[in-house]
Amino acid sequence: MKLKNIKDLLTLIRVKQWYKNILLFLALFFSGNIFNIDLIKISLLGFISFCLLSSTNYIINDLVDIEKDRNHPEKKNRPLASRAISKSKALFLIIVLSCSGLYLAYTLGLFFLLAALSLLIITQLYSFFLKKIIMADVLVIAALFVIRATAGALAIKVVISPWLLLGPFFLALFLAIGKRHADLHFLQEDAASTREVLGQYTKETTNGLMLISTTLLIMSYAFYSFLNEYNSLLYTIPFALFVIFRFYHLANSGSIIARHPEKVIKDKAMIIGMLLWLTATATFIYL
Repeated sequence: MKLKNIKDLLTLIRVKQWYKNILLFLALFFSGNIFNIDLIKISLLGFISFCLLSSTNYIINDLVDIEKDRNHPEKKNRPLASRAISKSKALFLIIVLSCSGLYLAYTLGLFFLLAALSLLIITQLYSFFLKKIIMADVLVIAALFVIRATAGALAIKVVISPWLLLGPFFLALFLAIGKRHADLHFLQEDAASTREVLGQYTKETTNGLMLISTTLLIMSYAFYSFLNEYNSLLYTIPFALFVIFRFYHLANSGSIIARHPEKVIKDKAMIIGMLLWLTATATFIYL
């Protein structure tokens, strides 16, 4: 297989988007089991399962949006929109990836399988219907983050904390609204032609929603830091605030990072802030 074909394949299944499934490790990390080898293996299998199912969803979404993507200044270069990969090959990949992902999910138990099926079904509802409805689009994205975080707890069979639901939900809501806001900055008057729902949003609306989601995210993390069993986590709040405010700034400036969070590695300040936040959190939980 040629290098370009491999690159097109990796772009089609959106390997760069797999970072979202890192949420499956939240329960492992915050339950204090990060050094439990058996649970790490289980979490990895769950991660792989959700990555395969996520790629299935991305391909289906690209098939649904193929014509609109051809009118988008960035998405027109996607493998299906640019005709680098045929529809028949895409359909074959959907079958292989979905069957493999669901089989792995089955090996991790009934409840994990139900979570995986929920991810698959809700994402399809999003692709065909819900992404066209203002507000519903960002709320569904937030719900999918909660499913990922909950699935991680179901895989290793630990108690699902209310904070495991609230934290990922408000984080995803914050990121999704930030993306909408940055998209409006970038696309300007072409927004509606590239994505139907963007024609229903205004910069004033997304700015207001960003203020609300930012507040909810900060409050949920602050309450978690004060009320969880690791009381010292309250000292991580300044790091959390820096990362949240930094993303807020990037979204308001129309940065490519807000539109494509996987490109966060290009922002040194954000990376340093995230590493300090992670290091401080791990220190207070495990030491």
